[in-house]
Amino acid sequence: MLSPVMTNLLNEQIARELYSVNLYRQMAAWCDHQGLIGSAAFLDAQARDEDDHFQRFYRYVRETGSLAVIAAIPAPPSSWPDIRAVFQDALVHEQQITRAINALYKAAFEEGDFATVSFLQWFTTEQHEEERLLRTVHDKLRIIGADPKGLYWIDKEIGKLAERTAGS
Repeated sequence: MLSPVMTNLLNEQIARELYSVNLYRQMAAWCDHQGLIGSAAFLDAQARDEDDHFQRFYRYVRETGSLAVIAAIPAPPSSWPDIRAVFQDALVHEQQITRAINALYKAAFEEGDFATVSFLQWFTTEQHEEERLLRTVHDKLRIIGADPKGLYWIDKEIGKLAERTAGS
């Protein structure tokens, strides 16, 4: 069984993961509304990945005999000035999630909760991959600037990333 402190920390992460699902869904809706279909597909795939992360934390807490608590989730923003801002916000969000996972890992290690340390190892690797992927997209958008032709092509490329990362 998890300690009360670790249970609370993991339940806070459950809330973060649910927020991530909603954030990426809202970003996808905004992109779709702007005609950025490739980016919308990519962000929909990100939302599915975040839902998987939520499920992993939710199941883990329950499997330990602790109570998984689903807290109220604040609404994410619903508009951005441009696609670069969307991916800037996504990258910053993933960096915040990485810090939260690292803090969980540290807390579990300090408590001597090595089952939770082992459980969190997958997430530390996953967060590295998430940040790398979003940094790549963000950098490409920064490079093309405001060029409409470039935006058309990069949106298509971002859509291809969604196809490649589906199911990973």
